[in-house]
Order: sequence, then C-alpha cells, then structure tokens
Amino acid sequence: MHVSVGTDLQPARAALVVSRKVGGSVVRHRVQRRLRHLLRPRLGLLGPGIEIVVRAQPSAAAATSVELGRDLDRALAKAGF
Repeated sequence: MHVSVGTDLQPARAALVVSRKVGGSVVRHRVQRRLRHLLRPRLGLLGPGIEIVVRAQPSAAAATSVELGRDLDRALAKAGF
C-alpha cells in the first residue's frame, strides 16, 4: 500500500490495483468490488488529503470478505492509520 498526502481540502481517496495475477476478468472485478466496499467506511477515518493505493495479492481471489477486511486494517495500521 502506498500513502501520499495531498491538500487538506480534498477528501481521502483510494486507488485499487488488481492485476492479472489475481485471476481472470470476473475474479479481478469481484475482488475489486469487494475491496471498494471494504474501503468506503475506512476512508472517512483517514482524514482529508490522504491518498492510498491498495494492491491486491493473488491470494485475495480466495479470501473471504472478513479476511480481506482484516488484511486491509492491518495494512492501514502499519501505515500509521
């Protein structure tokens, strides 16, 4: 995960990177939708001006939403949020 600080006037933003290593098109889009759903409530906790990039690992294709949420929380905590 990459974190950058933009201007304080902008709300927190996130970008998702889900490569072909995660799986086929249907699998990649499913992972992307699940991550987007999990990120929405967490963005409000980050504060204005924060920009993050979340890169899905191939194991995300088989992970449950609970596991993805836990991994996301762990990554955010490691980044200092």
